[in-house]
This record gives sequence, C-alpha cells and structure tokens, in this order.
Amino acid sequence: MTNYPKFKVAAMHVAPVFLDTEKTVDKACALIEEAARNGAKLLVFPETWIPAFPIWCALRAPLYNHELFKALAANAVKVPGPEMARLSASARKFGVMVSMGINEGTDVSVGCLWNSNVLIDQDGRIINHHRKLVPTFWEKLVWANGDGAGLRVCETILGRIGMLICGENTNPLARFTLMAQGEQVHISTFPPVWPAHDPKDGKVYNVADAIRLRVGNHAFEGKLFNIVASAYMDKSYRDGLAKGDSEAARILDNSPRGVSMIVNPMGQIIGDPMCEEEGILYADIDLADCVEPRQLQDVVGYYNRFDIFKLTVDRSANRPVTFEMNPETQAGHMPGVNPEKEETVLKLA
Repeated sequence: MTNYPKFKVAAMHVAPVFLDTEKTVDKACALIEEAARNGAKLLVFPETWIPAFPIWCALRAPLYNHELFKALAANAVKVPGPEMARLSASARKFGVMVSMGINEGTDVSVGCLWNSNVLIDQDGRIINHHRKLVPTFWEKLVWANGDGAGLRVCETILGRIGMLICGENTNPLARFTLMAQGEQVHISTFPPVWPAHDPKDGKVYNVADAIRLRVGNHAFEGKLFNIVASAYMDKSYRDGLAKGDSEAARILDNSPRGVSMIVNPMGQIIGDPMCEEEGILYADIDLADCVEPRQLQDVVGYYNRFDIFKLTVDRSANRPVTFEMNPETQAGHMPGVNPEKEETVLKLA
C-alpha cells in the first residue's frame, strides 16, 4: 500500500549576511533550529543564499564590479567542504531536510563559480547537488553553465523531491525531466530582486509576478506541491550592493521584490505569500492531495503520447579533464608513485 506523508514545510524568506559565508552559515544553522522547533520537516533556503545573489551585475558595468566578484569567489562554498559539513550536522542534529542555495567554487579554478542547490536529508547526507543549467542574462558574468547531474528526483521519507533554480522553472524540458521521475514535491528558489530594466523607463520586470506564473504552472502541470523560497534584501544587503552609488540605490529601491510561497497540486497558493518582510513561511502539506488531480490530467501517465514524444537527458557531470587508466602503466606503476594514491595518467589525444 502506498504511503502518503503529511508534514510541515518551511520557505525561508530571509537575508544572508552579505558576502560573509561564515556568518551566513551561522545564521542558517540558527534558522534550521528555529524552523525545526516549529515542526518543519523540509526547509528551503533561497537561490545562492550563501553568501549572496550577485545583483550588482545589473546595476553597473562589469569593469566596476571586480572587487565584488573577488569577494564572492573568496566566499564560495565547496561541495563537499567545511560549510556543507556544518549544514549537514545541523540537519542531522534536528532531524530535518534542508535545501540550500550556494555560490559553489572548485579546487581546479579560483575564478569558476556555479549557481548551485544542495539537498541534505535528515541524516545529514547530501542526496542531490544541482548546478543551474544556464545562467540568465547578466548572471553569465558570474556563473558557469551547469550540467544534468542534478536533474534527479530523490526518494525520501517525505516523498519524491526535485529542485530547479529560478529561471529553470521556465524550462519545459527540465521541468518534464523531474515530473517524469515521479516528482511529488518541487523546490523552486529565487533571488530577492532581479532588475531587468531601469524602473524610470516604465518597463519594470515584476519578478514576483513571474515567480507566481512559473511555480503555479509547474505545480498544476505536475500535480505536485511547489515550495518557493526567494531571498529577502535587508539594509546591509542593499547598501553592500549600492556601494554608495545613488543610481544603483535608486534601481534597487524601485525594483519589485521576490516572493516566497507554497503552492498545491492544483496551482493554488496555500496561506499568505511573503514578500516585503523577512521571516519563515510555514505550511502543512499532504502528499495524498497529489493523487486525485491526476485523474484530470497526468502528463507523465495516460495524458501523453510517448510513442510520439521522446526526451533523452544526459546526466553526466561536466569535468575539465578526464583521466583514463593506462594498461601498461597500471601493470608496472610509475616509478616513485604510490599505486594506492595515484593509479591514473593523463591520456594525451
């Protein structure tokens, strides 16, 4: 007999400590404890929450942002790494699942960053690690392209959980990839604000409206719950972005804010969304509610034509170099090399 868990979720509509990873992780651990004590079992933090979303790319020309980029790179999070170990320990201590958005760095390049999301289970294990497939518009100034390795739905004690980052929730193929794996709970993460036009031109991009369209559509199409977390921009975050630039401050102050919400399998918002104030949004969900709507339309079941439509997804992880075993070297080993530590040589094409 199928089990349909009932549990409380928490969308963390909160601000990071701007460009300070250690203090942001401190805040994360405190918030994990708070949400857990309030009964939440799945906690969703915003896009690249650690240590900040690089909104500065929208505010001034790239040649003025070098110091901010260097600060972001210096505060990047490694997976695995000490910051992830602290978050995992906190999840394990309080018995909760945590979805965390990070600026991810790598040991092979001090300047390569990804927009990543990591899902940690109640035992402190990293069960999924997703890198945003394509940075959007001016985000390309900061982040590299991701890959398909994280396009997976995880079987957990809270049901089947998948996740996409910001604009990926507009990508029908990425969304269908998750729906086709039996997704029941979807995680959507967003920034606190996303300037696409100068507000004085009258072409304000309302990120909150865009979020509502995207997440409601995915919930309705997939007949699933969508947990949506947008970051909050507090004064220190705003001032750190503006850097005393009155024009940058004007754009920030007049651009619509992101919104956090929880959406049910019929695309309806549960409770009151959070936008203008910092806090934690809670809701109780029942995965049994995903069943009945599928009688109407089930795009990964009877309401499709898989004899007509074919989707192939490459979930291999992108790496800058591939090392292959050389049979001759493997047999004799290289002089002075410990075979237990180094058994591979670079195969030159």
